[in-house]
Amino acid sequence: MHDFSNRPASTVLSSSHLPSLDTETPDLSLVMARVMAIAADERKGSDITILDVVGITPLADYFVLVSGFSKVQVRAIARSIEEKVEQECQRRPIRMEGLAEGSWVVLDYGDVIAHILLPQEREFYNLEAFWGHAKRVDPGLDSHPSSERTI
Repeated sequence: MHDFSNRPASTVLSSSHLPSLDTETPDLSLVMARVMAIAADERKGSDITILDVVGITPLADYFVLVSGFSKVQVRAIARSIEEKVEQECQRRPIRMEGLAEGSWVVLDYGDVIAHILLPQEREFYNLEAFWGHAKRVDPGLDSHPSSERTI
């Protein structure tokens, strides 16, 4: 888990549209995962899933999985996540892979890793099944204005 102690919580939680958490001391990694979900939702990402992998893997605390329907959309979602996390959480990815190809982009922030995939990549690699024992976490999009979509 990343150490946010060098930043006051007010700078990480400054935005009024962030999902509220039900705890006294917010899990700042979860806040960042939900910021990623909001950013993906704003770019019309689909099937947004947050997996809590604490205690399952040392790789991260949360995985954020998102589908994009074209390489252009996958890249746009990745850039949106990068911008929104930097703005809301003052964090930049440690590593970024796959942006040039655009079929599976990974943004690694240490404690949270975002995977933005084309549907065929997501189906083939099936990360939800691979990490099937991880708890699914509500991405908190119900209260976010862009989540109101017409079908």
